[in-house]
Amino acid sequence: MTPPPIRQGPVTVRVFSQRLSSTPRGARLARRLALHQLHAWGIPHGSDVSDAVAVIVAELAANAVTHGRVPGRDFELRLALVTGSVRVEVTDTCTEPRPPAASGVRTAGPLDEDGRGLLLVDALADRWEVVDREPPPGKTVRAEVDLPGWLSLTARQGSVV
Repeated sequence: MTPPPIRQGPVTVRVFSQRLSSTPRGARLARRLALHQLHAWGIPHGSDVSDAVAVIVAELAANAVTHGRVPGRDFELRLALVTGSVRVEVTDTCTEPRPPAASGVRTAGPLDEDGRGLLLVDALADRWEVVDREPPPGKTVRAEVDLPGWLSLTARQGSVV
């Protein structure tokens, strides 16, 4: 005799995706759009998750327009509200070597003007990785920030995008 199937509630994944110009203005807009989208999903401005995602998006978008810029090509911001976390993906079309994985992040010197972006991503994200862009060429830097239990429930019940 086979046991009855386990009934699970529906799993809702909300996704936001936007292509932006590979300019400093595009990077600033990515951060603002991310904060707006999180708020629409029920993740309030000023919460730990919102603040962490804002910094992660700002750093990854800045890297995309500074190091991953290909003239005439945009970068893409993608946010996904998945069960228990917010996933941030920033994709560019640069064919240069990929940034190091979390274990290989270079430490900036005390007087260096740059080189801290991936350290911030590493510190704020619960997980992050670099994968090849599909379809090639390029890469996607993906980071996830876990939602606290109360916020996870609120975000699941939030407005549909």
